[in-house]
Amino acid sequence: MTSLVQPVDWLAVGPPLVVALTAVAALVASVVAPATAIRRGLVTWLSLGGLVVALLLLLPLLGTTRSVFCAPDSRGAGEACSYVVDTTTLVFQLVAAGGAALVVLLSATATWTAAEPARPETSSTDAEVSVDGGTSAGHLPTGEYHFLLLASAAGAMTIAGARDLVTLVVALELVSLPAFALVGLRRDRRSAEAALKFFLVSVVSVAVMLLGVSLVYGVTGAVHFDRIAAALASESTAAGESRLTGVAAVGVVLTLVGLAFKVSAVPFHFWVPDTYVGAPVAVAAYLSVVSKGAGLVGLLLVVSLAFPSYAGVWSPIVGVLAAVTVTVGNLVALRQQTAVRLLAWSSIAQAGYLLVPLGAVSAVTGSGGVTSAGGRSADVAEVLAATVAYLLIYAVLNLGAFGVVTSVIGSGTGAEGRGVRLEDYRGMIRRDPARAVALAFFLLALAGLPPGVAGLFAKVVIFRAAVESGAGWLAVVVAVNVVIGLAYYLPWTARLFMPAVGTAPSTDADHGRRVPWPAMLAIGVTAVLGIVLSVAPGVALDVLPQLPLALSR
Repeated sequence: MTSLVQPVDWLAVGPPLVVALTAVAALVASVVAPATAIRRGLVTWLSLGGLVVALLLLLPLLGTTRSVFCAPDSRGAGEACSYVVDTTTLVFQLVAAGGAALVVLLSATATWTAAEPARPETSSTDAEVSVDGGTSAGHLPTGEYHFLLLASAAGAMTIAGARDLVTLVVALELVSLPAFALVGLRRDRRSAEAALKFFLVSVVSVAVMLLGVSLVYGVTGAVHFDRIAAALASESTAAGESRLTGVAAVGVVLTLVGLAFKVSAVPFHFWVPDTYVGAPVAVAAYLSVVSKGAGLVGLLLVVSLAFPSYAGVWSPIVGVLAAVTVTVGNLVALRQQTAVRLLAWSSIAQAGYLLVPLGAVSAVTGSGGVTSAGGRSADVAEVLAATVAYLLIYAVLNLGAFGVVTSVIGSGTGAEGRGVRLEDYRGMIRRDPARAVALAFFLLALAGLPPGVAGLFAKVVIFRAAVESGAGWLAVVVAVNVVIGLAYYLPWTARLFMPAVGTAPSTDADHGRRVPWPAMLAIGVTAVLGIVLSVAPGVALDVLPQLPLALSR
């Protein structure tokens, strides 16, 4: 008999646990602390401190493998664990906690001013004063905002260590449920519509994913990834193309379709542009990196640990999704005239790039319908690890671009006049040279052009993964879309250095107001990281040799 109480490795679960406890502390502090303390950033610094502590707790976990919540298998196959900390876990927890910390800085002033009474004259069709007089559409409620943001970040960090389907689904919902409310915090019509659309699409994706999970569980009788992989491999080798093999294949596909909604892959992407535009801009930045990264890590863990023997089933589907996603995202981005909507379609295209290595896996394992688990080599893990390297670089660059746009528009709302249209950035180099240079760097890096060499290396990693795995057609799609991306990144960059025509759009700098220093700190951090990754791309690429060992467990 197994004891009902088992010891818990608190260090292993420490990073997400600290973030979750900080979320509760931030909510309580916003209630009991005086308004003057909130205006001075008490809750902001509390949230930021909790995220920094979580990042520091990752250091003693480096180079180790820790398993928590383990139970012996009924068939005597050893222990199966629900939460594992290894290199894969730490990399994604770094992205989640670091990204959330930068978003806290970007939204700092919007939460500080929320403690001040709203003025009736600011009310309009798209900017209504709250009935309690506490916050307007341009401001974010302090306690609620930090609680929801940190709770969602804790879920993203938990996904990275999930090693069974139940933990994965619960953690994904912990990411999504607070995100619905975050999108609607602006308290105006556009924000409410965006939150509703986001909610409905997410509910459908969860329903589809749960149907797939139930079919997989019905075939395998297991929820742990390693047990599912073993059961699917034995079923395919023992029974051949039996009816259960077909049911398992349907379950695998439906599970991946549910995760494709989270990653915003085409045709499951239609919620992204309206949601990003309707949400506070800082929240859109969070969704584009941390929330999307959570869906990606869930997809990566499932296909590499639970469904490796069905690579011949899911990899071609993911390959088609990757090709369509990157192409549609880039083509539609060409026609965008507003900053946030262009970044939204750009993030859809970037999701396509992230899926390319997964679509190339079948070329390594073979193109048959089902491949044996024993045939999965380290080459497959190396192909999948290319996605991780791309995500690390993309997270820094995209947060930087969103950071500049957030500081121009204002972190609380995207409905203001300044900084919304691409034309508003014309001549920005003269009005605000620091932010103009930073934005130009991030846009060029996302396009894969110098001096932002980090973006170029990221695309080379993806291209190489497709070529070396034998998926030449995907490599061609990547190459063509890199060229298409230049057609909308370069014109926006060029506007920054063009002379202003007529009356220049108003900006914070035009009115003599300084850009909030927390936002400038966030932009500076991402710029420094982007420069480091450009000068020494090995910082991200060195992760690749270690990940195959983690993914092969």
